[in-house]
Amino acid sequence: MALNKHKQSKRSNLLVISEALLTGYMAYISQFLLVQFKLTQGVSLEKLIVNAGLFTVIVLICSLSVGLYEAKLRETFRGIIRRIMVSVGLTYCLVELLSRIFFDDLIMESYFLPTAACATVIALIVFRYFTNRLGLLGLGKARIVILGAGERASIIEKRMRRDVDRIGFDLVGFIPIPGDNREDGIRKEKIIHVKVDNHFLKFIEDNDIEEIVIACDQRRGTLPVEVLFESRLRGVEVTELLDFMERETGQIVVNLMYPSWVIYSNGFQSQNYLRDAIDYSLNAFLASIVFLLVWPVMLFTAVVIYLDDGRRTGVSVFYKQERVGLNGKLFKIIKFRSMRPDAEVDGAKWASKNDDRVTRIGKFIRKYRVDELPQLINIFKGEMAFIGPRPERPQFVEQLVREVPYYNQRHNVKPGLTGWAQLNYPYGASVEDSMEKLKFDLYYVKHQSFLLDCLILVRTVEVILFGKGR
Repeated sequence: MALNKHKQSKRSNLLVISEALLTGYMAYISQFLLVQFKLTQGVSLEKLIVNAGLFTVIVLICSLSVGLYEAKLRETFRGIIRRIMVSVGLTYCLVELLSRIFFDDLIMESYFLPTAACATVIALIVFRYFTNRLGLLGLGKARIVILGAGERASIIEKRMRRDVDRIGFDLVGFIPIPGDNREDGIRKEKIIHVKVDNHFLKFIEDNDIEEIVIACDQRRGTLPVEVLFESRLRGVEVTELLDFMERETGQIVVNLMYPSWVIYSNGFQSQNYLRDAIDYSLNAFLASIVFLLVWPVMLFTAVVIYLDDGRRTGVSVFYKQERVGLNGKLFKIIKFRSMRPDAEVDGAKWASKNDDRVTRIGKFIRKYRVDELPQLINIFKGEMAFIGPRPERPQFVEQLVREVPYYNQRHNVKPGLTGWAQLNYPYGASVEDSMEKLKFDLYYVKHQSFLLDCLILVRTVEVILFGKGR
């Protein structure tokens, strides 16, 4: 495991443990203060432990659901505050519900839960401020240097400009290598002029470098293999640019991919027998659970669409459209109609963010993904899964396969109701956007696993709550 990745994992674990202890303490201190101010009666230790424990566990689960424990959370501090408030708000509702169903005899008095929730919000905000802004928990950023200052290295400058993009590392600078395309290379970052020879080892030692990222344009005859070998023996991580970008951004930089990297890199596992065997059963089970929860919403949406323009135009409230599925097989996707009946009278068009073809009801159901709910039928039919790349129209796929390298590889897995790209890229309505989403889709294809699927399902709550994603 890479040193930087190990530190990120360690930081996440310490963050979860610290916030669990802090939340539990806030629940305890809330009861203590309520008793001291004579706003409530004292309770037994068993009752307090059960309520404080339940509150703490659900706070952690809800924090995970809104992405607060994601290693690469790209969010302003104001956004973190908003997520904390949503997390604790969800906790309040769930604790109230679960307590009355399962722990009716151990329910605390009415002041306890709102006091504990308010105290937890304040405590977590203060704690996150100091850990994020002041680098507490004893986990400093890994110091890295980029070997290369040309066109390939410039991807870091272009894609990781903000501080939140570099939250896991401290970039010391870029070192030019013979053969670099400096005309299209680094423009604003710090350039370090040091020869990559035996003296380079002293530079690494003097600057506490923990990782070297290989990003030079020409490797043959220019890459200092012996120096890198010695650096690696001394415990310094040596990482290829594609692996670095994959780790730090959660995407694969498609335009920098080359065949040998695909061959030798980890991932791209074929679906094993167990996964194949339970895939449909698990998806059908989840679809059944979701349908039981959302059928009133679906019924209400269908009625509203019918009353809005369906009754007048005689057009169905559902919209069926041909999409490309697993291994390129075509199927009909089912959605609630969110556009006017004549939206594509002139042929297939890319949807845009403020598309004037979208109806009044369509804007709302698109924002909160209500229009996607009928795709539960596609899941029951085995055409889609809950998690996977979003299926695209065949007219667009033909164009994208010609213009976007490796685009067809996204069809190696079953398309999904939600996916890694939808969580990380807010909107896509062009070939360029498809290229960006493909970077995340290939990351999913490469790393697909049950745990990643669980993470995406949990993170989808964030998309629904904040109205993000396509």
